[in-house]
Amino acid sequence: MAAPQKLLCAIDRIVDHGERVYTVALRPERGVPRFRAGQVLHLALDPYDPSGFWPESRVFSIASSPAERDSVQITYAVHGRFTARMESDLVEGRHVWIKMPYGDFVVDSGAAVALFAGGTGITAFTAFLEGLTPDVAQPVTLAYGARTHGLLIYRDVVERCAQRLPSLDVCYFVEDEGGSPPPAFEGRGRSSAGRVSVAAVWPRLGRPFDTAFYISGPPPMLTTIGQDLRARHIDPEAVHVDAWT
Repeated sequence: MAAPQKLLCAIDRIVDHGERVYTVALRPERGVPRFRAGQVLHLALDPYDPSGFWPESRVFSIASSPAERDSVQITYAVHGRFTARMESDLVEGRHVWIKMPYGDFVVDSGAAVALFAGGTGITAFTAFLEGLTPDVAQPVTLAYGARTHGLLIYRDVVERCAQRLPSLDVCYFVEDEGGSPPPAFEGRGRSSAGRVSVAAVWPRLGRPFDTAFYISGPPPMLTTIGQDLRARHIDPEAVHVDAWT
């Protein structure tokens, strides 16, 4: 695994998804260090002086592929002081500092896996999904939920992966189903009303007790999914939680 590096980055693009959810594309001053899908970066808003201390920062999953050496992408929702400052201060063309890679929330590519993603928690899995090849034998089940259809902001990525990966089974969950899903939403994945749940996914798992479970999303979701898996007697060692969310 590469040693973490500090990189000055220019903000190439900011996408406002509505409801205070944003995607930020960063262009680093040099190629990013090699990292594994599921790892994270630290983003600092204040200037960094190499002779001093690293400024206040926040951790974000790296949504872009490890194959992309000249670009890094993150997605965030505004929750708390730091992300509120990001919303007000970040503009295209501005420079920020990152340090990466960190973390060990890495999906085992050799086992059957079930991925539970809520909101921006999907970014912990996008690089893993994009790195899978059509000949992968492991069953991969993805349960991806958001408040609205519009906030399933990585559904295009998921659908592209589903079209080329026979082993990928996708189910979307939408809490507020008001209005019809956009045309781009129609794909292999099916949509269910309500929040991501173990009960809805369980029948889709061929061998649940031989499956590794990965959970990334808001803290209440992490708690609920974890409790539901324990109630179904899943081995705690088979449950992996994104501690950075």
